[in-house]
Amino acid sequence: MMLSPFHLAIPVDDIPANRTFYREVLGCEEGRSSDHWVDFNFYGHQLVIHYKESSKNNGHSNPVDGKEVPVPHFGVVLSMDQFWELAKKLETCNISFIIEPYIRFEGQVGEQATMFFKDPAGNALEFKAFKNIDQLFAK
Repeated sequence: MMLSPFHLAIPVDDIPANRTFYREVLGCEEGRSSDHWVDFNFYGHQLVIHYKESSKNNGHSNPVDGKEVPVPHFGVVLSMDQFWELAKKLETCNISFIIEPYIRFEGQVGEQATMFFKDPAGNALEFKAFKNIDQLFAK
């Protein structure tokens, strides 16, 4: 099964800070832009940051595998090598993790590496990698 690229638009309260984060920290190629939005190639998907004034919404979380997973969140599934390479880069850039990189569901169906952190606007991101990518949708 081939997965199609998705399009996601997210609010940010500081275009320059988030432009730098997505381009320099996450390595996303920048596409079209204006004063109020910027397109990025987010690991083969289209991510658009749109300016929106800051809100006081602190979000919500749900317990998963003994950790409090932020809701909402978004991200992508990487290879294990890409995952650990990104985790090292984030640590080098002093990114604070909501959930530090670790192996979730170890020894079970769907075993995966996962990590959560926020962009400068407070949007929660999850990056993960599966021990066996064929178990991406396994029950």
